[in-house]
Amino acid sequence: MGLIDRIMRVIRANLNSLVGQAEDPEKVLEQAVEDMQQDLIQLRQAVAQAIATQKRTERQASQAESTAQEWYNRAQLALSNSDENLAREALTRRKSYQETAKAMRSQLLQEADVVTKLKENMRALEGKISEAKTKKDLYIARARSAQASQKINEMLGNVGTGNALSAFERMEEKVMQIEAQSEALEELGSNELEKRYAALEAGSEVDNELAALKANLKAGTEPAKLPSNQASSVKNPEIDGELEKLRSETDGA
Repeated sequence: MGLIDRIMRVIRANLNSLVGQAEDPEKVLEQAVEDMQQDLIQLRQAVAQAIATQKRTERQASQAESTAQEWYNRAQLALSNSDENLAREALTRRKSYQETAKAMRSQLLQEADVVTKLKENMRALEGKISEAKTKKDLYIARARSAQASQKINEMLGNVGTGNALSAFERMEEKVMQIEAQSEALEELGSNELEKRYAALEAGSEVDNELAALKANLKAGTEPAKLPSNQASSVKNPEIDGELEKLRSETDGA
């Protein structure tokens, strides 16, 4: 028996799990509110029926009291006609209707309590339904948001994040390479331009010097002579002594 009980518990657990997975929150909430609405309809019908019963009991009590009064009047009439037996019979009937009216009044109090409780339950259920509708709209909105998020996450999971990131990395390297090439070309173009301007400036200086030289030649101006080596040499006494000694030896020979 223990093994069978465990097997049955496992089966019930699996069935409950399948039912839980198959439940749609929106449909479950809609059905719950619908069930509460049906309960409210039945409760309203019960309240209406209890009120109708209360009114019927009220009429029966009033009628019994009225009939008891009529038999009392008849007893008075019989006694006024010196018919004591008939008066006694009328009073007996009066007492019976009085007891019926008393019982009806007691029942009427009980029915009034039932109607009061039913009305309280009806108002409480109406409040719960109003609250349930508010929560239902909130929970449905949350459920839809969660389902949308779940679908988005599933889509992102199916895209292949690793491949996408590697593609971004490759494109980043490609863009950086293009930017480096563009900067290199820009730098080369700038250097070439500077070289061209430098050549133009150098050519301008040579042309200016050439023009100045031509102007000097036309004007008969001699260029300044460079100083001779003798004039520019500095005398050294030691060297001069050696030189004089060498000359004496040469002359003696």
